Amino acid sequence: MLDLTTNELILFTLLGLLAEIVGTVSGFGSSLFFVPIASKFFDFHTVLGLTAFFHVLSNSAKIYLFKKGVDRKITFNMGISSLTGVFLGAILTVYISSKNAPLVVTSTLLLLGIALLLFPRYTIQKTRPNLLIGGSISGFLAGFTGTGGAIRGIVLSAFGLEKNSFIATSALIDFGVDLVRFIVYLSLGYIVVMEMLWLLPFLLFMSILGTYLGKLLVNRINEAQFRKLVLITVISVALIEFVRFLPIFN
Repeated sequence: MLDLTTNELILFTLLGLLAEIVGTVSGFGSSLFFVPIASKFFDFHTVLGLTAFFHVLSNSAKIYLFKKGVDRKITFNMGISSLTGVFLGAILTVYISSKNAPLVVTSTLLLLGIALLLFPRYTIQKTRPNLLIGGSISGFLAGFTGTGGAIRGIVLSAFGLEKNSFIATSALIDFGVDLVRFIVYLSLGYIVVMEMLWLLPFLLFMSILGTYLGKLLVNRINEAQFRKLVLITVISVALIEFVRFLPIFN
C-alpha cells in the first residue's frame, strides 16, 4: 500500500500540480519534474509506474486542450522510434541498475541546453534521421529513468513549431510512450493498480488543472520567449539535478 500522511499527500499534490504547470508551459511534459518529486515519497520502481500512470492522464489533457496543433508528420517519425526506445528502456530496468543514469542524462542536457541557448543559430538539423534518433533516445530514457521529455523537447525546438503545435505534438508522442511503458511496468509489477487507485483523484486533479493553467500561461508568451523558456527550463532542472549528485549532498 502506498501510504502517505495527510501532510505528505497535500505536499505531493501541490508539487505535482506545479510540475504539471511547468511541464505544460515548457512543452515537454511533467516527468522531468515529477520524477524527482515522487522520488521523495516512493521507491524507484514505484516512481516509474506512478509517473507512467500520471503521464497517461496529463498527456490526455494536453491532447484535448492543444489538439488543433498536432504536426502529424513529426508525430509519426518521432513517435515510432520513441515506442521502440521506451520498450527497450523499460525492459532493461529489470536487468540493469539505473542509479547513475540520471547523472549522464542531466550532464548531457546541461551541455546541450547551454550550447543551444548561447548559439541559437546552430540548432539541430531539421532532418528525419534526427527525429528518429531523438525519438529513440527520449523514448529509451523515459523507459529506463522515467523521464525523456527534455531530449524530445530539444529536438522538437529545432523544427520551429508554433508553441501550441509544439506542445500538442510532444504530448501525442509522449502519450504513446507512456502507454507502452505503462503496460511494460504493469507486467513487471511496478504498477499495482489497486494500490495506486486511491491516488487517481489526486493525479486527475494535478493533470487537468495543471494543464489548463499551463495553457493560460502559454497564451501569454510569444514564440521567441517560448523557445528560450524551453531551453532555460532544461538547463535549470539539469543543473539542479547535477548539483544533487555532488558528494557534499550525499
